[in-house]
Amino acid sequence: MIRYIRRAAGCCLVLLVALLLNAARVQVFQADSLDDNPANRRKNIVRYDQQRGNILVDGKSVTGSKDTGEQLRWERTYTQGPLYAPVTGYASQTYGTAFVEAAEDDILSGTDPMLAPLPFWTDLTRKQQPGGNVATTIRAAAQQAAYEGLGGRRGAVAAIEPSTGRILALVSSPSYDPGTLSGTGRTVSDTWARLNSSTSQPMLNRAIRQTYPPGSTFKIVTAAAALDAGTVVDVDAPTDTPDPYILPGTRTPLPNEASGCEHASLAYAIRVSCNTVMANLGVKTGLASMLDTVGRFGFNDKGIRIPSPVAASNFDKNMSDDQLALSSIGQFDTRATPLQMAMVAAAVANGGDLNRPHLVDSTTTKKGGLVSQTAVRSYQQAMNPATAMQLQRMMIDVVENGTGGNAAIPGVVVGGKTGTAQHGVGNSGVPYAWFISFAQKDGAGTPGVAVAVVVEDAAARRGDITGGGLAAPIARSVMEAVLGD
Repeated sequence: MIRYIRRAAGCCLVLLVALLLNAARVQVFQADSLDDNPANRRKNIVRYDQQRGNILVDGKSVTGSKDTGEQLRWERTYTQGPLYAPVTGYASQTYGTAFVEAAEDDILSGTDPMLAPLPFWTDLTRKQQPGGNVATTIRAAAQQAAYEGLGGRRGAVAAIEPSTGRILALVSSPSYDPGTLSGTGRTVSDTWARLNSSTSQPMLNRAIRQTYPPGSTFKIVTAAAALDAGTVVDVDAPTDTPDPYILPGTRTPLPNEASGCEHASLAYAIRVSCNTVMANLGVKTGLASMLDTVGRFGFNDKGIRIPSPVAASNFDKNMSDDQLALSSIGQFDTRATPLQMAMVAAAVANGGDLNRPHLVDSTTTKKGGLVSQTAVRSYQQAMNPATAMQLQRMMIDVVENGTGGNAAIPGVVVGGKTGTAQHGVGNSGVPYAWFISFAQKDGAGTPGVAVAVVVEDAAARRGDITGGGLAAPIARSVMEAVLGD
């Protein structure tokens, strides 16, 4: 009898050990995979069981949380949602996250280990920390000025502080209210479908995810390449450029909108925007030197993050001379985001040193304890300092005596470059209006802001679409907002 009891006890012991081992397997070794299983709603329930951390502009929250009283309890809300949508993105219980909401999701949701009071605290307790806050570099006044300047027209604005790389404004128009996507249900799914099917593409972040032919604003990059390569030694000396200029290897003449471009100097070509001179200088500088320069400005870099990923701006690596001529004036396959062209203006303003652009200044715990601080980092030395000084003078001349007069601000040194980018089959599309600029208060040690504006205005008459006419006044209002804030 005792023998049978021992056998039964032994069997029970084996079963107990097996049970404990299986529990350990499930709770320890398979915990992560079970947590990540799409069929497991518990993770989502835990995620939305507490308020999400906030995104800050000028120290004030532009986001919030609403208690729905439902299983997925806390729903994201937005203050001035359309104004800040290109910055915040959305945090949706149905469609996930985008932009800062996505890039800083661990901080905002409370899952980042750095939010815990002690190392491995979250792993040991398996308890989620309160969501932290994300402070952006955006200046509210500049953001508002850019948004109002575009006035609902298709386009975008990017503004950067040249000395630090801090992004001061990031606007895309038309916009949308991310709060309409926060929850679940038919209303949210219908809104998602409507926004994504709209011909105006309100959910497209044109400032960092859309590339455009930069047109004549790209002539600043070509001028930098020509000066650095020694193609041009004296910016006021005549260039060997005929008018009409025939694209190399073709019979196609390249037209000028401006007059007086035959053999014009580089300074004059920038002031009135001579296509022929800049195309000729691009060809003389050569593809290798052009590629070296555009790369130092950020073109062809697929790894730029702010922290959201930025679409790569393009300058073709293999071209014939006629294609290089067109690319050198911002046409052919040359494409740039507004942020990229703001980087071009910022590099000129900052003496050739291009700082890495960033949108997040710092992250903190809910109680304000610092988690991370974004440091100023140089991206590249985009050009020689002497080249930058010459480009500064030429861009100032554009505003004072050339096509950029609408960007002038009393008591402020402003440099700029207009652009009217052709596109479409046979250039049949309505041109894009561009303007890039920088501004510095009299007596200030460094420029305060660099701006890029692009306007797609299909409603305007073709003759009215010019960088100086449409885009420059928007840039001026942004620069005034930054310098006067």
